[in-house]
Amino acid sequence: MRKPKKPLKPPDQDHQGLWWITRVSLVVLILGWGAALASPVRAQDRPSPRIPPSVSSDSLLARLRSLSARLELLEAGTCPAVPDSAPPEPVPTGVAATDSLVRQLWRLEGRARLLMLRGCSPTRPDTGAVESGIDDLDALRAAAAAAAAAAVEGDTATVAAPVRFVGRQRSGSALNPEISATGNLHLSVESGPGPQKDNAVAREFEFSFQSALDPYSHTKVFLSVSEDGVGVEEGYVYWIGLPGKVRLDGGMIRQQVGDLNRWHLHALPETDYPLVYQRYLGEEGLAAVGLSLYTAIPMSLGGGTHELWVQGTSAESEPLFGESHQPTLLGRVLNFWQVSRSTFLQVGFTGLGGNNSDLDLQSRLVGVDLRLTVRPPNTGTRREFTLRAEGYRLHSVQEGATTNRYGAFADAQFRLNTRVVLGTRYDWVEAARGAYAREWQVVPTLTWWQSEWVYLRLEGRHGRIGGDMMSKLVAQVVWAMGPHKHENY
Repeated sequence: MRKPKKPLKPPDQDHQGLWWITRVSLVVLILGWGAALASPVRAQDRPSPRIPPSVSSDSLLARLRSLSARLELLEAGTCPAVPDSAPPEPVPTGVAATDSLVRQLWRLEGRARLLMLRGCSPTRPDTGAVESGIDDLDALRAAAAAAAAAAVEGDTATVAAPVRFVGRQRSGSALNPEISATGNLHLSVESGPGPQKDNAVAREFEFSFQSALDPYSHTKVFLSVSEDGVGVEEGYVYWIGLPGKVRLDGGMIRQQVGDLNRWHLHALPETDYPLVYQRYLGEEGLAAVGLSLYTAIPMSLGGGTHELWVQGTSAESEPLFGESHQPTLLGRVLNFWQVSRSTFLQVGFTGLGGNNSDLDLQSRLVGVDLRLTVRPPNTGTRREFTLRAEGYRLHSVQEGATTNRYGAFADAQFRLNTRVVLGTRYDWVEAARGAYAREWQVVPTLTWWQSEWVYLRLEGRHGRIGGDMMSKLVAQVVWAMGPHKHENY
């Protein structure tokens, strides 16, 4: 058993002074130690940093794993759960390396949440973000965080990177145009009156030359080589950034008639242009030398985008104007709406007119075209459905005789995956001039994209062409090389 301590005896009179001196010395020493310990704190202006549990190594690792899992789901086309609110801004810990890591992770989490809000929030209907009920403030905060991160990263790179002096003069190879080439081969068998002929045809070899001439003007030249010889399919120069946001094209151009006349032959969803194009514009569509003005209309109807073309040319079209090279005028208005996240609607109106005084012929062509595209955002380019429909009225007056003829087509294309496309087209058209005649055909297609450079197509045709019933099977092989392979136009 521990004995209790005995109380200190009071000092006697002889040692009374020494006792008080010792007590005062101890107080002074304690005060001195306190001042010495306090002085480094004042010199550093803050206490030693302490890392809170929210930014511990285990916590950061868990957040990184969660962010990585969300990104992997987005890449796979699956929508992860969208967090209810934006991640809170981190509180500085005083450790520079830790603060930098935590802030960068916070920015990445904000970017990922913004992607999910834009693309695949489960609470977002197809009417857009404004009508979906999503917290727009959170989306704006996430966008601001991403923009701030990009700005900080840019400033850091500017400060850290050494100054480099780069000459902007163009080398000899840079002055060369961008060159591309496309081959289009047809193999066919036909049932109908007469012997088999032209069963193997090199339909076209197209060579494309494109270049930026200077910051304001660019040029494109397309040469077509076929069994009929060498010709210029298109060759024009165009200026951008003109006053009023106008684009000006000059040269040999494929004109803005409908949705497909601008497309080159190898880019069509079938092997040939629709019958109404061939009978009213020409076998290869309508191309002419002249000028073209384009601008976006500065207004919006129903949240849409509207574009306007005005073209003045000397069109060469036997069905429309005979052999005339007299001036013709074309106008086109194109309207585009994004109906939902996955549905897009395009409606266009075209008017074209010209005269041939030698034949006493006046021709006016008006048309309307529609294109509906459904492209689910979660499938990217792997699945898509496109429906086209166009109708035209050709009004002609020749030597006092007036005729009104009509033509139309409907086309549907369904992409099953990145390789396979199923399609079909129905054509119906009346003769442009002269005695009344009517033609029609059904054109089913199966297209297989072997790669981004090569595709193969099997196409059937059945209908009444030129007064006779006809059935035909066509195999098409198209291959391309260069930076602008398989361009539509």
